[in-house]
Amino acid sequence: MSGPLEGIRIIELAGLGPAPFAGMMLSDAGADIIRIDRSDRAHYPPRQEAHVDLMNRGRRSVAVDLKHPDGVALVLRLVEGADGLMEGFRPGVAERLGLGPDECLARNPRLAYGRMTGYGQDGPMAQAAGHDIDYIALSGALEAIGRAGDRPVPPLNLVGDFGGGGMLLAYGMLAAILGARTTGKGQVIDAAMVDGAAALMTMTYTLRSAGIWQDARGTNLLDTGAHFYEVYETSDGGFIGVGAIEPQFYAELMQLLGLGDEDLSTQMDRTTWPAMKERFTAIFAGRTRAEWEEVFAGSDACVAPVLSATEAPDHPHNRARGTFTEVAGVVQPAPAPRFLSTPGEIRRPPPNPGQHGDEALVDWGLSTDEVAGLRESGSIR
Repeated sequence: MSGPLEGIRIIELAGLGPAPFAGMMLSDAGADIIRIDRSDRAHYPPRQEAHVDLMNRGRRSVAVDLKHPDGVALVLRLVEGADGLMEGFRPGVAERLGLGPDECLARNPRLAYGRMTGYGQDGPMAQAAGHDIDYIALSGALEAIGRAGDRPVPPLNLVGDFGGGGMLLAYGMLAAILGARTTGKGQVIDAAMVDGAAALMTMTYTLRSAGIWQDARGTNLLDTGAHFYEVYETSDGGFIGVGAIEPQFYAELMQLLGLGDEDLSTQMDRTTWPAMKERFTAIFAGRTRAEWEEVFAGSDACVAPVLSATEAPDHPHNRARGTFTEVAGVVQPAPAPRFLSTPGEIRRPPPNPGQHGDEALVDWGLSTDEVAGLRESGSIR
């Protein structure tokens, strides 16, 4: 056991995407999370190959039949000793299983009950199906991402599923657990990806209210409108990211590009941006990515190579910091953030469903005879 969340126990009703990501974040930081997987996905003996979903790392898995009354009773018993429970079903599903907030909080009034959905627990779209792209579309985030004159560009599924989803749920769980320790009362956390993606747009709304941001996509300071906040192609087909916003950083950028004699006072003059972008495009196309890395090495020009997922783990800075790690032969992002006094860790690779049934349930207070009885009844596998 390690990490600042050591001693915190959380039940995770298995799902996809943002809720497992929240579980990964909490587990990496030391929380003991028991993952309740579907019993029809259990394998015994466990498959030798590693489970592919890295977001399930660090947890122990118990395969439970939640349509079996003994399976539901088992989860409610685990709730009694838990600090939190997380689920990622559509609204109403957990209630139909007999594992809704009312049943769980009746067993444990201090429980933090986290609910991860796209549209939230209420509202006219609460029951609608969707994915990241739909949630960020509704939040106003997607419309703002893209180049001038072109369609909005989905930023992978980072904004809805993970930034506005999983991290929001992890934050909500910790806030509710801390609150319960102060008040003695648990509560429900309604974490919706629409809400989270909207929250991530707060700075954009700040710029809009100040008259700095206009709704025309790809014409603003941070959306590729400015020549000094843009991605440029190099002569070898690589790319360089430029983000020299502050005047002193912009001055250094211009100096290293051979443009030090230009009038730097026009940096924020939007009328100059298109022509300057054309000049930057031609200049960056004149050298390879590696050559530009050498030019900007050690400078404050705010320039970095655009690395692929294959390249990033081998970059000297990432290697020095251990930004990536390898577990069971699989390279993956290391736990973040860093806790210097109580560092977190990846305790185990992603489990096969049901892999830790006996071990985890005994650790959570059941006797070996009780576990054997559950297995005999078919409520766990």
